[in-house]
Amino acid sequence: MALQFTEEQFQEAWKELDEPQLEGGWEFFTETSGIKIYRLYDKQTGLYEYKVFGSLTNCTPETCADVYMDLEYRKTWDGYVKELYEKSYAGQTAIYWEVKYPFPLSNRDYVYVRERRDLDINGRKIYVMLAKSASDSLCPEKSGILRVKDYKQSLAIESDGDCGTKVFLNYFDNPGGMIPAWLINWAAKTGVPSFLKDLQESCNNYPDYYKKAKLKS
Repeated sequence: MALQFTEEQFQEAWKELDEPQLEGGWEFFTETSGIKIYRLYDKQTGLYEYKVFGSLTNCTPETCADVYMDLEYRKTWDGYVKELYEKSYAGQTAIYWEVKYPFPLSNRDYVYVRERRDLDINGRKIYVMLAKSASDSLCPEKSGILRVKDYKQSLAIESDGDCGTKVFLNYFDNPGGMIPAWLINWAAKTGVPSFLKDLQESCNNYPDYYKKAKLKS
């Protein structure tokens, strides 16, 4: 199977933990609960790409990485998930993800690939997860659901030196359709901190979930 991500992309992601790359039009957007968000305007879509820097308390980076990768667990804590599963065909593996949108908006769905690498950088344990839109061929479009064709996300995490996790998140998402750009941008402003808060809480609950899941299997 062809490589989906380059070594350079993984290196670029974790280096943002040390030196945020904010040249070339990045602007400070908002800060909440110790989470700083920067954005970069995309003239073609009228939307923004985002970079997020912060920390999750009382959550180890290993647990955070495991939670981020666990699709079955995400169905239990992410209320926006309608469908979420992996699909493989002819040596390719992609993830299908349908997201609930409030009425009267149509739901959105994604077909994307992802990869996790656990890096040892001069004795530092750093976890990097990359994701991006993939070919639609594995999961044909459904009537009444809009396919998001332009999506990317990278997450780099390591210990904050205490009991928490230092986080760098970069993402862009164009949901398409007739949603005004201002509404999409507003949703990003509120949605990112909310997602990280939910991720932190789900990390705290993961050991209990994992034990129960093991007992059922």
